[in-house]
Amino acid sequence: MKLCASNLALPAFDHRHLLPRLRAMGLQGIEIVPSHTWADPWRDVNAAQVDEWRHAAQRAGLTVTGLHGLLWGQHSMGLFTDFFNRKATLDYLLYLSAICRDLGGHTLVLDSRWRQDLPDRAAWQQCRLFLEELLPRMEAHGTVLCFAPIGASQGDFCASAKECYLMVNAIDHPAFGLHLSSAGLAATGEMGHVTFAAVRGRLDHFHADEPDFAAPGSDSTIDHVDLRRHLAAISYFGWVSVVQRHAGTGDGLAELAQGVDFVTRRYLPIDTR
Repeated sequence: MKLCASNLALPAFDHRHLLPRLRAMGLQGIEIVPSHTWADPWRDVNAAQVDEWRHAAQRAGLTVTGLHGLLWGQHSMGLFTDFFNRKATLDYLLYLSAICRDLGGHTLVLDSRWRQDLPDRAAWQQCRLFLEELLPRMEAHGTVLCFAPIGASQGDFCASAKECYLMVNAIDHPAFGLHLSSAGLAATGEMGHVTFAAVRGRLDHFHADEPDFAAPGSDSTIDHVDLRRHLAAISYFGWVSVVQRHAGTGDGLAELAQGVDFVTRRYLPIDTR
């Protein structure tokens, strides 16, 4: 397994100069939250800025793994909106997919999904139509949109790992994948091995996180050592991402270093490095 971290742990917008410090923590990659990287990703980002970010990561010895928090800050967007906002959401996700490609990334984690007042069956049908329109356009980018289990604060549609697995099987498209997170699995009560066995050979990304993006290790109900055993048992060799919020003051590096150390000791024991 390879270790990366979300830039959510760094100060918003102004943190590219901190990237060289991350490699010294043992990180090999960086995952990006668009609204934490650029003040208005939909309007303010051009090709030159994306190139600057990619080159800054490369100079720091980091791989950009992908994006998460895709719709954060885009309050009118979602899978289940009116015609105008639905089109805007499709265009925006395709736009982020192109940014992900140009950064050298692969995964886009859609970790906020609200079905509003739609009955569950209607929401599934509408989501399928949305994805069948989006995914063929994303496929040319070589990126993968991922669903993952989510807690009640992040959404009410396709919330469990089992539902995400069913949706991926139903859509059956190479640009649609699976992502798991420790906080999401804890929220849905799916931390047992059956969840991991179901996605063997199909898991695209993993977040080592806590509820509300608290510092790793702050929730004693999440057994990260056990989750690492499940990942190892299904021969997962992909990215494990440390996802925690910026501490609110300073550059956040000390707090991130503690989170990286915690995740390293749980997910990358010395005998497997």
